Amino acid sequence: MVVIIAPEHKLDNEIVILHELFREGLQYFHLRKPHHDFQFYCDYLNQIDIKYHDRIVVHEFHELLENYNLKGLHFREAKRRVTSIETFENLRRANNITISSSFHSPEELADCKFKYDYHLLSPVFSSISKVGYKGQGFDVNHIDKTIIGMGGVTTKNLLEFDKLGYKGIGVLGGIWQSPSPVEDFKIIQKHYKN
Repeated sequence: MVVIIAPEHKLDNEIVILHELFREGLQYFHLRKPHHDFQFYCDYLNQIDIKYHDRIVVHEFHELLENYNLKGLHFREAKRRVTSIETFENLRRANNITISSSFHSPEELADCKFKYDYHLLSPVFSSISKVGYKGQGFDVNHIDKTIIGMGGVTTKNLLEFDKLGYKGIGVLGGIWQSPSPVEDFKIIQKHYKN
């Protein structure tokens, strides 16, 4: 499973590259723009071909689900901790969407009572996009949940994520800071298809 997270700040050709990634088979795009408002999110989504909206998961402004045919909702760690299991269960029942969340501790992830469709755990290796965000090398082989590893993902260390027990990767800097983002995505995608 490959999850691509949007860059925090707008990049040149971002929407063009995103469309290329969708055409190459990207199924999970996390729209996370923490410094922007609701209208920015709407404007961003409106630039994306409607046929790809069902591959987009939003981190903020979950009410966008009312106007867009989105793939799912992602809960940041802080929001997850104050949301009841009943709320998550109701969301799942009422909508045909994925529900995911972020974790920064394998213990908290293992102890979490609600089973998300997938769980993002970071930082596995030192982050490419966040300076000083040191990798922890979390081994999750003992946890029976769909865990996606984040932090320091490149085309060169995918086997390391496999060995640590991850079912896929979440990548931000490894794609958006790459000189060849689409080619790198193809390599990553091929790895997880095999």
